Amino acid sequence: MRWGTRRPYLRLTVACLLGVAGVGVGLAAPAPGFVPVSPLDHLLVKGLAAQGLHGAPRCRDDVFLRRVYLDLTGSIPTVAEARAFLADERPGKRAQLIEALMERPGFADYWTLKWCDILRVKAEFPINLWPNGVQAYARWIHEAVDTNMGYDHFARAMLTANGSNFRVPPVNFYRAVQGEEPATLATAVALTFMGTRLEQWPASKQANLAAFFSRVAFKGTAEWKETIVYPDPAPHERLPVTFPDGRRLVLGGDDDPRLVFADWLLAPDNPWFARCIVNRVWYWFFGTGFIDAPDDIRPDNPAVHPEMLKLLETVLVSHDYDLRHLFRVILNSSTYQQRSAVPRITPRTDRWFARYPTRRLDAEVLLDALADTCGLREQYSSAIPEPFTFIPREHRTVMLTDGSISSPLLKMFGRPARDTGQAEERSREPTREQRLVLINSSRIQNAISRRVKPLMERDGGADGVALLYLTVLSRFPSPEEERFVQAYVKKHRGPLGWKELLWALLNSKEFLYQH
Repeated sequence: MRWGTRRPYLRLTVACLLGVAGVGVGLAAPAPGFVPVSPLDHLLVKGLAAQGLHGAPRCRDDVFLRRVYLDLTGSIPTVAEARAFLADERPGKRAQLIEALMERPGFADYWTLKWCDILRVKAEFPINLWPNGVQAYARWIHEAVDTNMGYDHFARAMLTANGSNFRVPPVNFYRAVQGEEPATLATAVALTFMGTRLEQWPASKQANLAAFFSRVAFKGTAEWKETIVYPDPAPHERLPVTFPDGRRLVLGGDDDPRLVFADWLLAPDNPWFARCIVNRVWYWFFGTGFIDAPDDIRPDNPAVHPEMLKLLETVLVSHDYDLRHLFRVILNSSTYQQRSAVPRITPRTDRWFARYPTRRLDAEVLLDALADTCGLREQYSSAIPEPFTFIPREHRTVMLTDGSISSPLLKMFGRPARDTGQAEERSREPTREQRLVLINSSRIQNAISRRVKPLMERDGGADGVALLYLTVLSRFPSPEEERFVQAYVKKHRGPLGWKELLWALLNSKEFLYQH
């Protein structure tokens, strides 16, 4: 009987195997409770105590390994990398791994993807940057991440840019807005760099912010789809402006109000700028921000652990807006390195970060993980290719900088449309369609069949079991798992046992979730 026709039996098999595979995420041997190692951790303890909560113990090395690889590079470690880290007995190996991963090419690739979501990098409707604009903008973003450009310089370059969107990449910040009106530009600036939704402000304050972008002009050129962004050279009267903090100023007729706004926004004591990016980074690492949503900062949406948020703002500003230093402080903390599995999980546990919150892998990361583990390769294309779009199958999904280039699986697993720049565009909610594809897809089954051939040649030996677990879950099987799998593979000689094992592991929460 063909593998794909044995659904009732396979469902039972998966249930059995997943019960074993889940051991890696579940509770292991008792361990010490939460141990603070930094000022950030001590503030977490203080905040949790006020809520009657306690932090979780430190996660195991294999859990940390997979977690930090996914968070910094959007990929899972190779078998060799997993073996080397797990065999390393040096006490500082976690900190060393964090440093090493931030120097890898994959780090810049993955964090470019995150910025492309926020900055609406998309060639086609409704953003319409067009391929030339996307390429220029994405390369500039990648270079900024790769060279660790200070976040204040990164923001200033976009806020004050002038010139061709093909030749001056930061200009595309304004091009990637759905409209050229001052109010529309101000809305994008507030969302991106202040983490707030301008439409929720009083009308008078909305108009005040829009005034800073009232002299931005746009014009086309003879080159296909090129746009020039520039300060309107027409004679202007003096312009009274009011900053969001209430301070007033009168600008001259030749002044570019964007420069004045950028100076205000990027001042070290500004209450918006550092708070916005710190909260967004925390959201990227934990799946939720101190303030949730990360781009909905307002007085009636208070932060949990406000002292932790303030500390990280101070750290960022005092280190010249070095985002890698901010990452370093967060990732080396006991707060980040908590277990995800605790005896009792409630909404308050996750909201107050009394454990590491679990979340499903992002669409791009999941598809790359499937490619790395079972060899599944997607075909990507643009619905309205201008010019014709071709992406090689071996191209990693996290390197797709153009939001117009997609695939059915990418859309199914929640990739954002990049139409608004809001974090809520990306969905991590599991759906029935996703589960059916992972369980029933003939493409995945065929990929699994090809991948298990080397394992079959090992005749069900322990090395094959360990290799499979290291490949999919970045850890060695537990003794219980190894006994179960050895017996199962021995009972089902030939390809069936290995296929079902790999299939079960790929459908486990331990593989599909960040934990």
